[in-house]
Amino acid sequence: MTTFQDLHPVIQTLIATSFTWGMTAIGAAAVFLARDISRKVLDGMLGFAGGVMIAASYWSLLAPAIEMSKGKDIPSWFPPAAGFIMGGIFLWSIDKILPHLHIGFRTEEAEGIKTSWQRSVLLVLAITLHNIPEGLAVGVAFGAVASGLPSADLAAAVALAIGIGIQNFPEGLAVSVPLRREGMSRLKSFWYGQSSAIVEPVAGIIGAAAVMLAQPLLPYALGFAAGAMIFVVVEEVIPESQRGGNTDLATMGAMAGFVVMMILDVGLG
Repeated sequence: MTTFQDLHPVIQTLIATSFTWGMTAIGAAAVFLARDISRKVLDGMLGFAGGVMIAASYWSLLAPAIEMSKGKDIPSWFPPAAGFIMGGIFLWSIDKILPHLHIGFRTEEAEGIKTSWQRSVLLVLAITLHNIPEGLAVGVAFGAVASGLPSADLAAAVALAIGIGIQNFPEGLAVSVPLRREGMSRLKSFWYGQSSAIVEPVAGIIGAAAVMLAQPLLPYALGFAAGAMIFVVVEEVIPESQRGGNTDLATMGAMAGFVVMMILDVGLG
């Protein structure tokens, strides 16, 4: 009987990112139960999501990257640091190009190339931007397992996928409910909410395949995924969670998310 551990890393990645996508869909499905959601609840959830992403960036990505870089001809900090910076620059570039609108912002505050696209499309694209580094991180983590290095193990990759999946729940909710509030039907709101995470399996497979084909790039790739996630957290998730005035709740949510991801990674990994 074939177990998950016996599967090819790309197939493992596809399964893991399908789970994270599914969690987004479950969050988006909340629109069938409620037309609106308390701003306090949303801010707390966004803070939680940010905390998970920050913890995952270190425990699941940067720490293994540093371990993999030891014993080389270059300082052990260089590959993860270089990758981290490149990941941030990559997301910054997409942020400047892709038209998108953050939750709670006015339409005229949309970022990226100016467009006449509807507000609903811009909201979906903002969450889609969040999901690119998340899928990439999961893919790189599973691809790293194939390297056979002690610092990359399957349990840690699974823990990362679980953590990303947990924080995808509020992200799906954060898309579908605002769309419903603006008059879109429940079915359409759900559809757009869950579709914002379709990029995760795509980014995951690309990340896993890339590090398997070019193993020396592995610590750089882990750092890249971490840098991309931290960019999203600092530039978008945390500011969105603080914008509604529920700063203490959002901050405590971020701390709770960090602790949950840390426990998952250390406990399972």
